[in-house]
Amino acid sequence: MLRVYNTLTRKKEEFQPLEPGAVKMYVCGPTVYSDAHVGHAMSAIVFDIIRRYFEYRGYKVQHVMNFTDVDDKIINRANVLGVDPFALGESLIRDFRLHLDDLHILPATANPRATQTMKEILAMIQGLIDKGYAYAADGDVYFRVTKAADYGKLSGRKLDDMQAGARVEVDQHKEHPMDFALWKAAKPGEPAWDSPWGKGRPGWHIECSAMNLHELGEQIDIHGGGNDLVFPHHENEIAQTESFTGQQFARYWLHNGMLQLGGEKMSKSLGNLITIKDFLAKRDGDVMRMLVLNGSYRAPLTFNDEVLDSAEQGLERIKSGLRPAAPTAAGASPEALSALSTQAKNTQQAFTEAMDDDFNTAGALGHIFDLVRAINTARDAGATGEQLQPAQKTLRELTSVLGLRLAEKTSSGDADKFVDLLVEVRTEMRKQKLWALSDVIRDKLAALGVTIEDSKDSTRWRWG
Repeated sequence: MLRVYNTLTRKKEEFQPLEPGAVKMYVCGPTVYSDAHVGHAMSAIVFDIIRRYFEYRGYKVQHVMNFTDVDDKIINRANVLGVDPFALGESLIRDFRLHLDDLHILPATANPRATQTMKEILAMIQGLIDKGYAYAADGDVYFRVTKAADYGKLSGRKLDDMQAGARVEVDQHKEHPMDFALWKAAKPGEPAWDSPWGKGRPGWHIECSAMNLHELGEQIDIHGGGNDLVFPHHENEIAQTESFTGQQFARYWLHNGMLQLGGEKMSKSLGNLITIKDFLAKRDGDVMRMLVLNGSYRAPLTFNDEVLDSAEQGLERIKSGLRPAAPTAAGASPEALSALSTQAKNTQQAFTEAMDDDFNTAGALGHIFDLVRAINTARDAGATGEQLQPAQKTLRELTSVLGLRLAEKTSSGDADKFVDLLVEVRTEMRKQKLWALSDVIRDKLAALGVTIEDSKDSTRWRWG
């Protein structure tokens, strides 16, 4: 039984989709005003893992991730750079798509944009006005929070206790300080669209509701995003969408924790961001994914060189389970092969049980490491490639569910030939018990990125 933690109810619940065998999932994507950072990567990886696991369990997933391409931040950033805001957004969207590919994140079913959903946004705003949930005021349109009886149910806040937050504009035209903008009257030099209330542009919250409604319909299974979006963004999405449709919006609200650098949340305002581009210049995309897998997706995640090194070491441990048998392998004993087969079956079952418990990736990884250990033990006991193959197939399948590529570092064929020669020379030295010289070759090769693995019967090497 698959159970997920629902922010709305603050507890784990059995996952029951609207339609058997199908999942409708909407995840808030980036506002494209500057280079995407590793916090964006974390959220994208979390929901990629969730999607992959649903598909592994046999569900057909509609995964929608939007791009907010019209917003105050985009306009302000474009003005600072002296560029067109639409050109800025287009460039950053293109870069982000490339980063998603580098991080081995499956393409979303759809990537709607606010600027391409204006017709639906206008229709939704007008519908809210017609139902009495919104009002026009001097070219702006606001949502009446007092009209939504259960406003605050996602965040657990009471309207009487709320104060206008950073993203809430206090305006004399508002009936209540917490009323939020659905439409903003045009300002000189800003992008604007025609509307029944005059030229202007949409508010941030209505964009997601309209894109969601357009792509997935009135009700969805999962709405996801970072936990910094719970209030006001997701709270406001619920209020306006449910007021418009008269139905429950999303059954399950899933939120990932924030990356922390030096004990502080990673954010643009603090100036402690690491861009995805800078990260990928130093580390493989699998390292970022392994970092996420090692923790709970709902918890804060520490980001520093120490935890990244640990993630990299974990990757190498997993890769060791995929290495071939020794060329001279004579075959493992029936007892050793039975133990390997049993471990493979147990790992598959335990993996599913862990992931069924609110996508417990850290637990799932622990079971994968058990399988790696069993494979390596069987290889050391003389198992042949054919004997290792079923367990290694299971290992590849389960790591693929988590989105790990596990690509080995490679070099050119010419370099490989020289390494082969040096390893052959070193093997001869070991036969002659010239241990000091053989160690020198091993250490020199290690400095060049070559790992030597000696066993009782042979020596193997690999890049990395």
